[in-house]
Amino acid sequence: MAFRLFRRAARPEAAKASAAAPIMALHGVGRAAWSPRDQVSLARNGYQQNVVGFRAVRMVAEAAAAVPLAVLADGARAVDHPVARLLARPNPGTDGRSFLESVYGHLQLSGNAYVEGAAHDGRNWPRELHALRPDRMRVVPGPDGWPMGYEYAVGAARHRWSMEGDIKPILHLRAFHPLDDHYGMSPLEAAAGAVDTHNAAAAWA
Repeated sequence: MAFRLFRRAARPEAAKASAAAPIMALHGVGRAAWSPRDQVSLARNGYQQNVVGFRAVRMVAEAAAAVPLAVLADGARAVDHPVARLLARPNPGTDGRSFLESVYGHLQLSGNAYVEGAAHDGRNWPRELHALRPDRMRVVPGPDGWPMGYEYAVGAARHRWSMEGDIKPILHLRAFHPLDDHYGMSPLEAAAGAVDTHNAAAAWA
């Protein structure tokens, strides 16, 4: 009776490779998709959706608005001056500190802040001040390149102020921009790449 001392080695199973595996492994690898650099996108991505940007803007705006403003007349502080009363209560719906926080916040987010002086009296003093949204404002340049007016758009509605008279209804505050003659550069524009990276990392985590 014969005994088999050695068993025949089992034939190795054929390795199966998916034709789609290389594609699946490379899924998601490609060029980075950066967010737009317009004012609305910068405010949404760098302020509304980024806690670091939100806190930074709030700290600057709140600290700047907390600085007391003094009106001087003939070298002395004038407490009951029309400008002092206007800054304390810029309009019926806003107190002075909230108004300044809006102005400084817009300046940080878009590089531009627009203040409308409304309801002028006979001495050209505005009776109300309003902080306008920069993303709705457009500079209207004149033949010489300087702003001859400003246009504010909400949907299909448009309102235009002329800057050619003695009364200037719009005060345009803008941060330095090396490549634009009419609009300021937002700090968030310089930080937009870092903001996108931080938002993407937070979403992935």
